[in-house]
Amino acid sequence: MDSINLIVIILTFNQEQKTLKCLSTLLGGEDIPFKVLIWDNNSRDDTLTAIKETFPDVLTHYSQSNLGVAGGRNAAGTMAIRELGVTHLLFLDNDIEVEAGFVKALYEPFEADTCLGQTQAKLRFMHDRGLINDGGGAQINFVFWRVKPVGFGEPDLGQYDVPRPCISCGGAMMVRSDVFQRLNGFDPLFGPFGPEDLDFSLRLQKAGYEAMYIPNAVGYHQVSHTYGEGYSEEYARHKSRHWLLFMRRHANIWQKMAFYIFGAPLLAIKVFIREARRGNLRAIRGLVEGILRPERRAE
Repeated sequence: MDSINLIVIILTFNQEQKTLKCLSTLLGGEDIPFKVLIWDNNSRDDTLTAIKETFPDVLTHYSQSNLGVAGGRNAAGTMAIRELGVTHLLFLDNDIEVEAGFVKALYEPFEADTCLGQTQAKLRFMHDRGLINDGGGAQINFVFWRVKPVGFGEPDLGQYDVPRPCISCGGAMMVRSDVFQRLNGFDPLFGPFGPEDLDFSLRLQKAGYEAMYIPNAVGYHQVSHTYGEGYSEEYARHKSRHWLLFMRRHANIWQKMAFYIFGAPLLAIKVFIREARRGNLRAIRGLVEGILRPERRAE
């Protein structure tokens, strides 16, 4: 490469140590030339000061407001394309540590395939580096509202070491800048709580581009183990409304019918039992409101 065509975009919000650790692994291994842009979503800690002291060549930007994941990535990507003329954007979550050659592995497939629009890394768990977090993108079940990464929780025995088409998750993925612009980036309607990344990958493929899982780009993801504990009324309302929007865009008519006939009632019963045991009845109200009144989007 004669010039630097790549930029890694990392969002942060009050997570100084995670971001520094992510940068130390990203910049500490042999790789191709690339720039890094840290987009700070209005943190109140000293993240950017610490980054400038430790990694002076890393670009930083402080946002005067928290734009969320989709908004922050869109703003950072637009800035990188406009000011640096980069051809490829790598979006990386700041709770991921990567192996050497990570950026190169995600970039090289683009040189051989003009139809390729997006690549995604293999992720293992941070707490147990022998277990798979994501071995090939997302598996989506529209009927029962289930989204699960390929190979989730399995020991990594090499069973997912072959590149394959995928629905890319957004935590460690690279996209061509022209494709990103054509699709207008991530849809902020899915903020907060997603799934703006899955929507982006599916829209990319509908536009005629390919998304590929690249197993030799390996990262380690610090995944939360507190699922359900933060299942608030707001969270439940947003998630249900977002799911209906996502389903309207990407599910077929039979999947939509089956969801309303079978999936939604079963889900409501499951959530009711779980949250009733916790005394969290407001979450049930949020879920029902989101399903029955999807047109009333949260602020």
